[in-house]
Amino acid sequence: MEHFDEFSRPEEYISPMDRQLRKILRRWVENEVMPYRREYDEDWRDHKLIEPAFDLLMAGMGLQKAMFPSDLGGWGLAKSDYLFRVAYSISEEIGRGDTGMAVAFAVNFWPLFTILIDPYENRRLAEEFAPLYCNADKAVFAANAMTEPQGGSDIENLGFLKGRTLRTTARRDGDEWVINGHKLWPTNSGGIADLFGVPCTTNPGSDNPEDFAFIFVPADRKGVTQGGPYEKAGMAADKNGDIWFEDVRVPLWYRAHGPGTDAKAFYQLISLGQVASVAFLTGAMMDLYERLSEFVAARTYRNRPLKEHDAVAAVIGRIAGDIDICRILGHEAAMIGDRRHTPYGDSIISERTVGRIRNIKDFVSDRAVENFGKAMDVLGIYGADRDWDIEKHWRDIKIIQLWMGGKQLCQVEAARYFFNCTSL
Repeated sequence: MEHFDEFSRPEEYISPMDRQLRKILRRWVENEVMPYRREYDEDWRDHKLIEPAFDLLMAGMGLQKAMFPSDLGGWGLAKSDYLFRVAYSISEEIGRGDTGMAVAFAVNFWPLFTILIDPYENRRLAEEFAPLYCNADKAVFAANAMTEPQGGSDIENLGFLKGRTLRTTARRDGDEWVINGHKLWPTNSGGIADLFGVPCTTNPGSDNPEDFAFIFVPADRKGVTQGGPYEKAGMAADKNGDIWFEDVRVPLWYRAHGPGTDAKAFYQLISLGQVASVAFLTGAMMDLYERLSEFVAARTYRNRPLKEHDAVAAVIGRIAGDIDICRILGHEAAMIGDRRHTPYGDSIISERTVGRIRNIKDFVSDRAVENFGKAMDVLGIYGADRDWDIEKHWRDIKIIQLWMGGKQLCQVEAARYFFNCTSL
């Protein structure tokens, strides 16, 4: 059933390639994800079932090369005026099937944004990493190695903390960087990553943007150790674990840009991550609608379908209304991200942009968590039954609400912009 396509979206915002891309992705979701996603939940450690599906999506269908310039074998999407909107469409379609798969796929591009997106381009690094992605016949995974044990999501609060809590260090030694530190929780860690983007500091304790460094580290470098995946409540297709860097040496030119510019290039990742998170949530809610619609139409009470009873109709009507509003907001967030050719005209690293997009992510997260809870109430005992998939999304989407600083950082960033807060 594709009635969920009737949920609103501002048609004037849509990428010209939106419908064709969604059609291709939906076919993959229907064939490679929907029939197996309950089994994927048990495959969190080895990815024996998940990996072939990723191989088809990323290498077989070629999506992992999408960001790279066409002359390097890619699709050139990094130069698109619709980059955030294309990312939204892809994330929503995959998120409808499995939000864990959606985030694992999307994060492959996250570190690359620091070197492929105007005005933060690094042609030498693009040429270095393009063959890894564009010539592969299997899925290639990258991880944005941000979170540290002592600081949690402090690195994502770059607008206020400015990197001063970073403990992972980069020391220059001749023509190399020597990196030491411990990261945990990055998507596509847990033993799966082929390439890390590593936020670190050249001067521990400094809040000077000049001392923030974003350095690429291939996973096979001497001194890199990846721990095994964590067993989580959900998000089985997204592996997370620990990474240790012990005197890891990489060339100086593996730094994304240089003093000051690294911080700016990294800060744009925050808004992209929030836009993708909203898309994962709206995708999951559209699948919630499909499953809930099927249930309330087929189950009866007093010889009438459940959906024809006032009490149930009020709940499912509110759920449908929330999905409609959240989808409009998601496209709005993507439009704000594609700022170069929009009325917004803001830099993607401005506090205005970050605060507004975080505000949308916080709102949509709350609606998703609330509505999956309501849907489980409507389904009663079937709400916890894995055959109905509601409980799968229910576990997954709570994790989306928690990541990237959770509700608290979203609310603080919004307050910082809208209320001009200066001390948090």
